[in-house]
Amino acid sequence: MPGHRSVNVFYDDVMLGHNPEVDLPFIQSRVAKRVKHILQGLDFTWSYPEHPGRLTAVMEYLEDHPIAGVRFKAGKSATYEQLARVHTTSYLDHIFSLDGTSAWLDSDTTAVSPQSIKAATAAAGNAIAAVESVVNGECESAFALVRPPGHHAEPVRARGFCLLNNVAVAAAHAQVKLGCERVLIVDWDAHHGNGTQDIFWADPDVLFFDTHCAAPFYPGSGDMEEIGAGFGEGYTINVPLPEGAGDIAFEKVYRELLIPAAEYFKPDLVLVSAGFDPHRNDMALNLTYDGFKVITRIVQDIADQHCDGRLALVLEGGYNLTSLARGVHAVLEVLAGGEIPELLETGVNEANEATEFHLSAFSDDD
Repeated sequence: MPGHRSVNVFYDDVMLGHNPEVDLPFIQSRVAKRVKHILQGLDFTWSYPEHPGRLTAVMEYLEDHPIAGVRFKAGKSATYEQLARVHTTSYLDHIFSLDGTSAWLDSDTTAVSPQSIKAATAAAGNAIAAVESVVNGECESAFALVRPPGHHAEPVRARGFCLLNNVAVAAAHAQVKLGCERVLIVDWDAHHGNGTQDIFWADPDVLFFDTHCAAPFYPGSGDMEEIGAGFGEGYTINVPLPEGAGDIAFEKVYRELLIPAAEYFKPDLVLVSAGFDPHRNDMALNLTYDGFKVITRIVQDIADQHCDGRLALVLEGGYNLTSLARGVHAVLEVLAGGEIPELLETGVNEANEATEFHLSAFSDDD
């Protein structure tokens, strides 16, 4: 039962302030003209997919379905110095100059609204706080429930609704300030974590393991042959999967590839870019809540074996509000010590339920 392991969840209402609605007065720029042209070409009314309701839905579900062992906390906003470990100062100067304004940052429809910079620095800061809490022994694992997400943000560029690379900022902080020499980052979002890969591309002290929907699915990177470069060659592991991959494929990859890779690397800290868009009701990859539970336990076991359980998760994507909220809840149950189910091929559970429901009609037994 959940409760025998402690979990800190980090959250701050400040992050609800990021809300780039399309009818805001955006700063005029070439990117703004490009986005306007794209949106005018749609045959439906578009709204910003990464909206405050994502966090609200999760928090409401966790309040209605409390988990023993889970505590809620808030961290401080990240400082310029902490962010500059993974982003260039020229990029940071530019993004900070947009505080209080609305602007399109990329033609992929990434944008900021007046409160976005405060939200983004809070997101990165709460990711740092989650790492500090596990390294300092305040809890056995932590979950940074943050937005805007981060894994698409590159050293010099915002992309994919991501402004600052939260998990990378947290990893760099752990290395520089907390004595964690080797950091394992697992990214199970449906989209490839191109920004995280770029930041640690040549770093042999960060092992980046990414399961994602194969190109041309956004952002189109993450081919298996992308393995890092220089001293970091071999420390990037990309596992592109077909849209319908499902639970069994994920369990196989995590058991047969991630576990031996971690055994070789021997991390001092394990981080997870935890996106919930792989759920079958969301973007791609056909995971169930049971699938999320199983891969969570595998990652948790890796942390237990190699780094005294030091494990922190950072929220990335997830756009179906129901599967996002229930997915986060499922993961927290496992982190808190809950049991994991046996995974079956896609559809078998449903077939078993239907059989049990209907079969009594064809029997004389009471």
